Amino acid sequence: MKTLTRAEEEVMRILWHLKKAFVKDIIAEMKAPVPAYNTISTVIRILEKKEVVGYKPYGNTHQYYPLISEEEYKRHEVKEIMASYFDNSLPNMVSFLVKDNDLNVSDLDELLKLIKEQKSNK
Repeated sequence: MKTLTRAEEEVMRILWHLKKAFVKDIIAEMKAPVPAYNTISTVIRILEKKEVVGYKPYGNTHQYYPLISEEEYKRHEVKEIMASYFDNSLPNMVSFLVKDNDLNVSDLDELLKLIKEQKSNK
């Protein structure tokens, strides 16, 4: 899976939310300044080539839908960030996040709770 540009991510977020949509539906969900119809059509064609969007034809138009879930994309992006910036080390990444985000005690307790839950589920 390839990393998406900001414009591609914006369109995907809308598709994940709507589940399926025509270009006009995607544009209706966008915040100002709204790109031109042709711009969104181009972004969607790129997403098709990246195999993250599929479509169902309706005459001269297409209804688009995501081929990957938002969760799958998040997982991919986190792995990319971890590989690129933290030598594929989860402890290095978490350490950075803890130090850089000035986490408080309740945040740390929540992290520990999540770790314990994952451990007990395995």
